Amino acid sequence: MQHVTDFPRRIVEIADMGIPMPDGVRLSARVWMPEDAGAAPVPVVLEYIPYRKRDGTLDRDELMHPYVAGQGYACVRVDIRGNGDSQGLMTDEYTEQELSDACEVIAWLAAQPWCTGAVGMMGKSWGVFNCLQTAFLRPPALKAVVSVCSTTDRFADDIHFKGGCLLGENFGWASVMLSYSGRPADPVLRPDWRADWLNRLDNEPFLGPRWAGHQARDAYWKHGSVCEDWDAIQAAVLTVGGWADNYMNTCGHLARNLSAPVKGIVGPWVHQYPHTAVPGPAIGFLHVMTRWWDHWLKGIDNGVDKDPNWTAWMLDSAPPDASAAYRPGRWITTAGPDGNAVVEYGLGEGRLGEAAPFSATIATPQDLGLLTGKYFPMGLNAEMPGNQAADDARSLCFDSAALAEPMQVLGQAMLRLRLSSDKPLGFIAVRMNDVAPDGSSVRIAHGMLNLCHRDSMEDPVPMVPGEEIGVSISLDLSAYRLAVGHRLRIALSNSYWPFLWPSPEAGRLTVTGGGLSVPVLTGEAGIWTPPAPQTARPANRRREGDASIRRIERDLIAGTVALLVEDDLGRVENLDTGLVNIEKMTERWEIRPEDPLSARHHTIWHQGLSRGDWQVSTRAETLMTATATHLVMHARLTAWEGEVQVFDREWNEEVPRRFV
Repeated sequence: MQHVTDFPRRIVEIADMGIPMPDGVRLSARVWMPEDAGAAPVPVVLEYIPYRKRDGTLDRDELMHPYVAGQGYACVRVDIRGNGDSQGLMTDEYTEQELSDACEVIAWLAAQPWCTGAVGMMGKSWGVFNCLQTAFLRPPALKAVVSVCSTTDRFADDIHFKGGCLLGENFGWASVMLSYSGRPADPVLRPDWRADWLNRLDNEPFLGPRWAGHQARDAYWKHGSVCEDWDAIQAAVLTVGGWADNYMNTCGHLARNLSAPVKGIVGPWVHQYPHTAVPGPAIGFLHVMTRWWDHWLKGIDNGVDKDPNWTAWMLDSAPPDASAAYRPGRWITTAGPDGNAVVEYGLGEGRLGEAAPFSATIATPQDLGLLTGKYFPMGLNAEMPGNQAADDARSLCFDSAALAEPMQVLGQAMLRLRLSSDKPLGFIAVRMNDVAPDGSSVRIAHGMLNLCHRDSMEDPVPMVPGEEIGVSISLDLSAYRLAVGHRLRIALSNSYWPFLWPSPEAGRLTVTGGGLSVPVLTGEAGIWTPPAPQTARPANRRREGDASIRRIERDLIAGTVALLVEDDLGRVENLDTGLVNIEKMTERWEIRPEDPLSARHHTIWHQGLSRGDWQVSTRAETLMTATATHLVMHARLTAWEGEVQVFDREWNEEVPRRFV
């Protein structure tokens, strides 16, 4: 990684620029811009998120925004209302208020004397969800977007539901936001920090029950889902994703459906920006992004509009590694995210090949899935999928013959099944794996379907026990080259813990037929040589005492199996501002293999901020369990000023299980 300090334009930084909203709320922005922008105005690049610019995203902000600003842009990093140093309250994610504020921010920035009037929006995860959602609203000054790890359908491809199945991370993310949003502004920037903090705490939402309560693709999820009208987005979109993340499908959706200019890049990465992400190779993402801005915000004819529509890191077969620092493969360019041919497999007795009559049962133990990895891995803490062989051994599997020549998968495979269920509620999880001659198994892609949603995500209905039906399950987008001698495997289960919350009863599925369509790339593809990673210099922070644990525990007396995760980010001191923060998290996912109602997710988050004699801290503790009829959620948020407790609140809610 090269750190750059000399840029074409010398920059200045504004630690706290106030942006007024129509209702009187002041949003706080950190801004980097050329020092001569008043005389020579520049376009604006906006990042707009709730993750606290003063401490939460400081490390990544300082690598990115000064670099882009030095190329002749004003980079504006705004805290969403109710977070960080901004005033107001946040009530949910992607609300009408949040998106209205975004449009107001864009209009205000475009009107400043140091701005040319052209604005681009960038972000990762939350910050690009609202990029696309804001583009959907067409604010006049917004000309282009850079989207990293995003969604176009809030029900299909976010952390709440997938294939109509309730994700474990729905509750996990609610716990994160309860902790993240419970912290105060920095007193150096907000003299009213204490009154504002207590008001935030009094109004803090616990969102897990709300999200889990919407068990169909209703109006709640359609709001903010840009797939409702693809043509509404007119800004040019560069969409970026990672194969180790679970937001890769969005790149394909945008590339296939937008009428606006769009280009896609997918690398081997986790849920991080591609100049710092693992697994490698990282790329010079800031150079790629600046080139995008140069064309769409400055009007420079640099050929970006003529670049290949689709660029992807085609993964090669490699041994399974949940903490892979690098994934072998090669960069390819194609006309789009889908291959130019399809390989069809029929299902037989344990085989992918010619279709043949069979009848097989899926009744997998509830602890299957512990090595499937996180929904959005963030780094090298064994969060990516590990060796799938142990779970394969407990699943219903169909294997191809050993490959006589390499197979280049490109696109989304589709599995069709004939099956019946002995319970009204249940799901099926599908893993498409690369099986090496030594028996190790690497997950290429997975997909899942809540069987209540077999015909509709909007109008689910329970299964009729014993009635045979046909279902289709779309697997995630992938680019993967299976080596000679390897086999393609489809592994089926009706449990997937803790990725999916279990069904209320340990059901049994009977499969009697089906087929698999695999999109493949034949012939030669184009080649891309990306620029080497460059960033601005790192933040001036000192970190001490960070540590992480991720392990599986088996209690031979209680009969439970648990995934334990501990992340201690240590003591981090900003040597420029004196602000010190600590962050610790403990997460335990526990279940008994024979009992889906034993599922238990317990999380504790500690946050602390200090400077000199000033010290505040919070503790957010959450617990999710379930009965046969309800999802049961408990949360408690406690806050201290120094040693004095200033806030304590509990939530106890039950959500009816209608379709999960």
